[in-house]
Amino acid sequence: MTQLRTVLRRHRALVAVTVLQATCAIYFVFDVTSELPELRTHSVHPLLEMAVVAVLFVGTLFGLREIRAVVRQNSRMESSLRVASGAFLDLLEECFERWGLTPSERDVALLAIKGLSVAEIAHLRGTREGTVKAQCTAVYRKAGVSNRAQLLSLFVEDLMAGVPLGAAEGPEPGPSPRGTFAG
Repeated sequence: MTQLRTVLRRHRALVAVTVLQATCAIYFVFDVTSELPELRTHSVHPLLEMAVVAVLFVGTLFGLREIRAVVRQNSRMESSLRVASGAFLDLLEECFERWGLTPSERDVALLAIKGLSVAEIAHLRGTREGTVKAQCTAVYRKAGVSNRAQLLSLFVEDLMAGVPLGAAEGPEPGPSPRGTFAG
């Protein structure tokens, strides 16, 4: 039921058009039914209304089919997003372990990857900026990169390339030819 509410909120226009079509179709069914006796004398108008009813019903069915497809697609995309989020965190942890980062270096690396500045990291960790800079340098050296952008690109490239987490191997010091750690 919650998923239905979410679909109704996200796709109001599609749902509204489908409901409007269904309402019109029901109205025309009653209208055509009341005009059936006229079919013998005025055959064009009732036949035209029957065709309109048929088109409205088909449109309503297509609308319902589209809503159903949208619900399925949203569900798949949300599931993929959860998997990707988990995969990214798994990849981070796996690499941090392989690189032999200390707990402090792990914290600094994660905050740097999140985009925090050296000053922000120092403030959050309650340390001096010089300490954070030294820890960043150690992380970059252990990862085989020279700056934050290269560190982040290691993860982004592998996730975009679809490298399975179990297949990733740690880099030797120095960047690999592609800039990733898939060997």
